[in-house]
Amino acid sequence: MRYLVLLALSFPLLAQCQKISAPPAGFRAVRNLDYVGSGNQRQMLDLYLPEAKADKPHPLVVYIHGGGWESGSKNEADMLLGLIRGGTPYAGASIHYRLTSQAQWPAQIFDCKAAIRWLRAHAKEYNLDPDKISVFGISAGGHLVSMLGVTGGVKELEGELGKHLDQSSRVSCVLDFCGPSDFLTFGGKGSIIDPDDPKGALAKLIGGPLKDRREEGRKASPVTYITPDDAPFLIIHGDKDTLVPYAQATEFDAALKAAHVPSTLLTGTDGGHVFLSGPLVERMFAFNARHLQGKDVQIPEGAAPSK
Repeated sequence: MRYLVLLALSFPLLAQCQKISAPPAGFRAVRNLDYVGSGNQRQMLDLYLPEAKADKPHPLVVYIHGGGWESGSKNEADMLLGLIRGGTPYAGASIHYRLTSQAQWPAQIFDCKAAIRWLRAHAKEYNLDPDKISVFGISAGGHLVSMLGVTGGVKELEGELGKHLDQSSRVSCVLDFCGPSDFLTFGGKGSIIDPDDPKGALAKLIGGPLKDRREEGRKASPVTYITPDDAPFLIIHGDKDTLVPYAQATEFDAALKAAHVPSTLLTGTDGGHVFLSGPLVERMFAFNARHLQGKDVQIPEGAAPSK
């Protein structure tokens, strides 16, 4: 437990993560792998690979950064590195995707799916297990990993990017940290974000204010696509989040459970938008151990300290 507490305290806040994350001891970084083949820096990923030889392929944890779909970087991967260091058998990947200054929705999920397909196609080359892929994202990244979790096989959201369209974009499990799940119910629930602001992050994503683009908002919402074969979810959300309303998490969790999709909701007591604590990190480790390693571990649902 002491290690987990120190690990949580070592994670920088998103606003402080501006430098390139150095690989942890025992890992090497392979940077700027072009998963589309376009030469676009926003369609590249970094790999963090264990240096020690292994008897079997490594499960993979993929990190998708936040930033309101208009900022952020794959270089801000310290939170990913916290989940793969410390003796775990995992490899890590951190991906770029096109920001709203380059392209509107659904370009962002097209990029994420192309990255997953690329990773699966190159699994043997990098000693990765193509059947054990966890995705972890924060805020806008939480939205994107949630979309990956619920849209495996949704043809209109696959896109046609890259050389590996024969590969699946499905993932094994999802860690959604304070991501939006339903843009149609986003407003009026304690958020300082106005979804009808024509200059806001959501308007930039879907092409205009929500009041004028409700169908586009519905199509960009993870809750729209839930089916019983979706990946298991760990949803983490602070009950005092003033950016993405806490109700986004409770409603999404309820919808997943209604469809018999395994979902565990961790509520950060007095937690704002992004928080960390030793007990929370412990449950994140346990979730990946359960779904990537097949360990019979329980993840207690409910309140989780935010400090």
